[in-house]
Amino acid sequence: MTVDTTRIAPGDLAALLGSRLCHDLVSPLGAIGNGVELLEMSPDFPGLSESPELRLIAEAVGAARARIQAYRMAFGMAQGDQRIGRAELQRLLDGMSAQGRMQITLDATGDFARPEIRMLILAVMCIESAMPWGGKLIVLRDAPLWRLVAECDRAKVDAGLWAWLDGDQSRALAPSEVHFALLAEAARTEARPLHHEFDDTGGEVAF
Repeated sequence: MTVDTTRIAPGDLAALLGSRLCHDLVSPLGAIGNGVELLEMSPDFPGLSESPELRLIAEAVGAARARIQAYRMAFGMAQGDQRIGRAELQRLLDGMSAQGRMQITLDATGDFARPEIRMLILAVMCIESAMPWGGKLIVLRDAPLWRLVAECDRAKVDAGLWAWLDGDQSRALAPSEVHFALLAEAARTEARPLHHEFDDTGGEVAF
């Protein structure tokens, strides 16, 4: 896909940058993963596949690849005519939950517009920020509504951070919190009102 750079909006330029970074990082991570698989199958290194060192490398590569795929969906270009199947969405969510302490359950059928899934992944990231100690998340779709319902034993809720979803930008963002600003912007672009509430034991994001 090419973009007319004489009229490109700042948000589209940032999305192109995100797509480029994710694309360039996928290839070397894939090469590392292939190298690990070859070492596991090689007769020259008996027992290597069971070594904790190689398992650690394989798990780290898998986690990095899954996170890159989530970043590509959240931070890359999202055209309205692109569709995401349920199986692909399930893989994205499985990859995100495999890296942390949050268990994610998907309750949705069909296929979905990529801009919707971009918002969904950004919303999951926002909920992750509020649940650093883990918990459970159910992702529900009753077209056209998406609901993300979270439960946890302990949450970390920053009211100023969540205020970004309401258009209040008075609290400065750290790089690790940029998904709040991106979700708010995506909601405005797609004309989808955002609803959210969170307390010490969980909460909900809907759009």
